Amino acid sequence: MPRMIYVNLPAADIAVSTRFYEAIGCRKNEQFSDNQASSMVWSDTITFQLLSNDYFSTFTPKAVADARAVTEVLLALPLDSREEVDDIVETAVAAGGKADIREPMDMGWMYNRTFEDPDGHVFEVLWMDMEAMLAA
Repeated sequence: MPRMIYVNLPAADIAVSTRFYEAIGCRKNEQFSDNQASSMVWSDTITFQLLSNDYFSTFTPKAVADARAVTEVLLALPLDSREEVDDIVETAVAAGGKADIREPMDMGWMYNRTFEDPDGHVFEVLWMDMEAMLAA
């Protein structure tokens, strides 16, 4: 089995969050989805498990963070071009997210922007020119 990551995220409204993740390019895996969870496939190795807040809380004895109030994680996703970075941020906003919670970073060889999903989870989307980075 390939090494994979399943990122479990609490969601206030599964339907709203599912539509958001579909808009930014995820595919819903119906086999692992129901009224409490949506399994949103980003790639062959990354899946976002959106879990209702109540269901999410059954997996941990700790309080569930309100991602709109505190940062619990930064999720970084590499993309193939600067344009793709800008496009996904614009798509995230159109789908109910929030763009650029911090200033975009442009280092020439790396371009990085951020967006939040409807529940406040922070995503960093970035493009890197590895050859230019190694030359720098």
